[in-house]
Amino acid sequence: MRVGIGYDVHQLVEERLLILGGVEIPHYFGLLGHSDADVLTHAVMDAILGALGEGDIGKHFPDTSELYKDVSSLILLEKVYDTMKQRGYKIGNIDCTIVAQKPKLAPYLGQMKQNFSDILKCDQSQINIKATTTERLGFEGLEQGISSQAIVLLLHE
Repeated sequence: MRVGIGYDVHQLVEERLLILGGVEIPHYFGLLGHSDADVLTHAVMDAILGALGEGDIGKHFPDTSELYKDVSSLILLEKVYDTMKQRGYKIGNIDCTIVAQKPKLAPYLGQMKQNFSDILKCDQSQINIKATTTERLGFEGLEQGISSQAIVLLLHE
């Protein structure tokens, strides 16, 4: 059994899509980044890689590579899953928190869980995704960015 923790943050900007957990969410801002800047998926990937002792997503998918420019983070999650499987692990459970003042994310959490369970070959009951605000405090509260945290338990198969 191994445990990993992940964290990611991206700036909110105009003229970018807002993608969280692989779901496009209607909003007047999107997240700035080399890939689709999906902070939730990035945090989950970092948690899995951390549990495996494999560094972070920057090591595996550098933002200096054109190969990852505007790529869907779900494609990158598939690659992380392959690494996890090759090492002989499966998901025990994942717990995530998205920190964003706006938009309200509750209507999209189910699809995010579905996306993750499909890629990680686990039951949706093994994945928990929460969304919270900071009551207008900090960069998330001022709608300057969105952050996400994730913790994962991996079980040896």
